[in-house]
Amino acid sequence: MTTTSPQRRAVLRLAAASVIAVALAASGGMTHSYAAEPSKTTVALNADENGVMLKGYDPVAYFTDGKALKGSEQFTAEYEGARYNFASAAHKDLFLKDPAKYAPAYGGFCAMGAVFDKKLDGDPTLWRVVDGRLYLNVNADAAKKWADDVPGNIAKANIEWPKIKDVPAKELNAR
Repeated sequence: MTTTSPQRRAVLRLAAASVIAVALAASGGMTHSYAAEPSKTTVALNADENGVMLKGYDPVAYFTDGKALKGSEQFTAEYEGARYNFASAAHKDLFLKDPAKYAPAYGGFCAMGAVFDKKLDGDPTLWRVVDGRLYLNVNADAAKKWADDVPGNIAKANIEWPKIKDVPAKELNAR
């Protein structure tokens, strides 16, 4: 790990905050609409209006195929109140054996956003598996910033996520 001066760290944080601000503006905040009072599970997961995670991408494919692969509604499973689609029955079976292993970090929200207490829509095509966990980012700029210090950003997001997990994205992103 490299060390950086306090000034350099401040510049990097400011640049990352700018990336998050641009991502929020570009995405219109969040793309999800929630009915009346969302449950804690709904709030903690970046599922679409039908409860589908990862925009229908197969969570197992990131680990076994090393790529983002669209799942099929023919092969689905539920975990923590959300539905996951899979490209094959074999992928579904692997998921069911250990769903926590394959579920995305931070509920499928943007990993860089979690660093800054934001819940931004995770793009399943902008991903990275690190130490057996799947991380997504909202856009290429956020993914690039996140990649500048993956261990440091994971450490920061791991501290922030428990604080924001049960807060609606709309509320967090309006701050």
